[in-house]
Amino acid sequence: MNVSFAPVAEDRDHAARVAFVMNTPGCVAFWDFVKREPDGKQRFTAHVPAGASNDYALDAANYIKDYWGEGREASYADFPLLGRGPFGEAIQIRKEDDPTFRPFLYVPRERLHDSPIDIKGANQSVTVVVWAIRESGNHALAGIWHEGTDLKQNETSSIQKVERGQRQYALFAGLNKAGSACGHVSENGASSFLNRYALHKSNSADISPAVPSDSPAEVLDASWQCFAMTFDYERDELTSWLNGRSGDRWLDNPQKDGLISSAYNAWKQGHLNREPGMQPGEDANFPKDQFYNPPEEKTVSVKVLQESEAERVELREYPYTRVKVTLKKSAAGDWTLVDRDLVGLRLNPWWYPHDLYTPASDGSGGPFTIGRVIHSSRSVGFTGWIGGVAVFNRALSGDELKALPAVASKPKQ
Repeated sequence: MNVSFAPVAEDRDHAARVAFVMNTPGCVAFWDFVKREPDGKQRFTAHVPAGASNDYALDAANYIKDYWGEGREASYADFPLLGRGPFGEAIQIRKEDDPTFRPFLYVPRERLHDSPIDIKGANQSVTVVVWAIRESGNHALAGIWHEGTDLKQNETSSIQKVERGQRQYALFAGLNKAGSACGHVSENGASSFLNRYALHKSNSADISPAVPSDSPAEVLDASWQCFAMTFDYERDELTSWLNGRSGDRWLDNPQKDGLISSAYNAWKQGHLNREPGMQPGEDANFPKDQFYNPPEEKTVSVKVLQESEAERVELREYPYTRVKVTLKKSAAGDWTLVDRDLVGLRLNPWWYPHDLYTPASDGSGGPFTIGRVIHSSRSVGFTGWIGGVAVFNRALSGDELKALPAVASKPKQ
């Protein structure tokens, strides 16, 4: 689904569109790239609820210069404007050729710590919505997601400023499923399941198309996508949405996936740990807070894969897992489970039973960034146009998320 938007010259209801987003309950910040500071640097600022004290002015920076001491300073000139967009304007995140130049827009930590967009801790849900045209890449769109610069790899050999990851929540343009909406959350700011990366993420079923940023105006106006992520703490679910649709997504054979195999092992270690004594394949040093065991009390479906007088193999589907179980018949005629293996893992929604990471009150938390995040690999990341970024302090419903792309679409003539 593409969402078509009116150019600025034809857009007579910009204020109504902005008001619709802001009047959606829970909206704590909304950048439309039209609203700016009236004086001084005239930086982009966010629409915020009445009475809010922070309008989250966006600075420009090149994180390669900040952390490696290489490359030039970034400025607003490095974010070309489209002159139109879903809410009246859009910025371009370019496919930078210079490996020492990775510009982004951001709110520094000291200006957001403990503010309404610093969503963290117990009983906290979050929604991030980004209206964008994806040209290329699968990385970050917006959120508080400082990946850290402490990974030991070639790119960090000359680094001057080493910092641990300070991940909280963010929306990506796909990651392992390029072009999908991809929500990402973290309970510890760092890695998951003994992998080097954070792995709590979900992927929408639908995929956004790749559209060149220099396409004709009529192509760009018809190519906007509404990316979104929701984390609902009451349901322990992280869900990704594209144009108001989440869709069901599963990963078969997760043990063979380069990254998700770590979640497979976390599932396996959790089950082995429940058995009395040390089991074959059990790692006694695996941290218990990194087990990954979505609820498997009630089956969604059961399919018999093979059966004989003495043995039966079943595929049992649970809300977030698909498990192949082997049962053997005892001398008394009872079926006893003798083996179980995770053969499918649900990627949308993703089961996430933790709180959002709460950085210490020492300035070590991450900034809120748009277009890119700070990370060790220095890759180009997402490129394309971004025409709106909104943050909500609750998990929006499916109906609400369907309304957001609709409200910004071009009125029918």
